[in-house]
Amino acid sequence: MALKIVGTGLGRTGTKSMQTALAMLGFGPCHHMVEVFQHPESMQLWIDAGEGRPDWDAIFKGYNSTVDYPSAAYWRELTSYYPDAKVLHTVRDPDQWFDSVHATILAPDGLSRRGGDDVRAQFFASVLRRLPSQPDDRAVMTDHFRRHTEAVMAAIPPQRLLVFRMGEGWERLCRFLGVPVPAEPYPSENSRAEFIDRARTQQAGSAAR
Repeated sequence: MALKIVGTGLGRTGTKSMQTALAMLGFGPCHHMVEVFQHPESMQLWIDAGEGRPDWDAIFKGYNSTVDYPSAAYWRELTSYYPDAKVLHTVRDPDQWFDSVHATILAPDGLSRRGGDDVRAQFFASVLRRLPSQPDDRAVMTDHFRRHTEAVMAAIPPQRLLVFRMGEGWERLCRFLGVPVPAEPYPSENSRAEFIDRARTQQAGSAAR
């Protein structure tokens, strides 16, 4: 099954809501970082991809679309491997993004920044290698965020790409995908508080093992 949509937006740009939205529009299942935690056996495949041995067909078996990390770290590879996929780039204000990502994905005490040599630590390390080495520096990270969007817009033809601002709703998304606008409101999921609560549960589970 070839992906129909490749999401290139970084985490904390409304990607969890977009995962649900794409499923509602008929483009699910949609891969997202939460899928990695639900299927930890896939972590080794992502580690292999980070070492230059990707098996995208195995990683995305059963999926019609993908958003969020770790896919966004491999956006060039994925948009090339799936040349017929539409490209969906989610964005938000760079400073708001930094505040959100620093409290969640890249929290100093979070799972992603813990050392170790187990599979989970190797998985996070493989993704973090694609980000700046100064994750606590606002100027560095917001510059990375802007440059990431610029790179996507320079590489992807306009007719293949939708730059979607977090929270804007259904209309442009549905027009881009060629589907009707649902009667239901656009989903709103994975707030900062929800992310932190889920991360604490995951950390507790890791500590218990």
